[in-house]
Amino acid sequence: MKHRKLSQILAAAVIGGTALCAQADDYPSRPITLIVPYPAGGTTDLAARTIAHAMGPLLKQSIVVENRAGAGGNIGMGVLKRSDADGYTIGMGTIGTQSINQFIYKDMQFDPAKDFAPLAMVFTTPNVIAVRQDAKWKSVQDLFADARQRKDALISYASPGVGSSVHVTGAYLEQAAGINMLHVPFKGVSASMPALIGGQIDVLMDNLPSTISQLKDGSRVRALAVTSAERSPLLPDVPTVAESGLKDFDVTAWFALYAPAGTPAEAQAKLIEAAKQALATPAVQEQFSKLGATPGSITGKDLAAFEVTERERWGKLIKERNITTD
Repeated sequence: MKHRKLSQILAAAVIGGTALCAQADDYPSRPITLIVPYPAGGTTDLAARTIAHAMGPLLKQSIVVENRAGAGGNIGMGVLKRSDADGYTIGMGTIGTQSINQFIYKDMQFDPAKDFAPLAMVFTTPNVIAVRQDAKWKSVQDLFADARQRKDALISYASPGVGSSVHVTGAYLEQAAGINMLHVPFKGVSASMPALIGGQIDVLMDNLPSTISQLKDGSRVRALAVTSAERSPLLPDVPTVAESGLKDFDVTAWFALYAPAGTPAEAQAKLIEAAKQALATPAVQEQFSKLGATPGSITGKDLAAFEVTERERWGKLIKERNITTD
């Protein structure tokens, strides 16, 4: 009897192990959901839909984008944290959700360093400083000079929201230039761009992909500078902030794929490989180039290490500038 029971236990273990291997081999066997923690139409959404479209055929499954916006991206990433760690729900984290929000939101639904498995950087892109076509400032130097003279009626600048990476970039710009401006938060570029064009605000700061169509058109909006270390190939005549007098100023927004912590290593590996292959395709590279974005090149542990340096950088600035959501 003992031998029979032992044989049954061993058989069950073998069958169970075989089933687990089969599940790993079969992954993915159904569609994958990609949570975007920001509204449709913004830079994060553009990044997500492009990479989802390219990864789907490589995984032989569709990747369905689901926008879960709110609280600076915290709601969507909170949903990701609570999702089953089975590889069928992933999310598009950003510089904001993964390296800024924890320093400005009191009630975080997740720990960005512990609750997610970093998969792959999707792309990086500069922010742009834009004004109306008829604005009196012809350069960032003009803007800074005017800002330094003002005491009461401060120059106003729009961002996608309080505590957003663009807001923090604006605070960094104020600190580096020794100026004060009035921050006016909006719910995405779909609201801030009309406010700029309509004259309700003076300056718009946002990710380049969200504004490139208006900047290329040029009839109503023009760029004063980009925040990256190098000029954007899409706007070769627009200088960098560093070229405009703030030496070493370098800020790029970034967007990356994550899975819930505990997602099986085999599923993570397949997702990472599909992302790497997708990012290497001419179609994706051309699409990102049109947006003014650079395809990502780091994955897994390298992405996790990059996040650590980003948190150190932005955490320090946020404390110095006393940026809060209150």
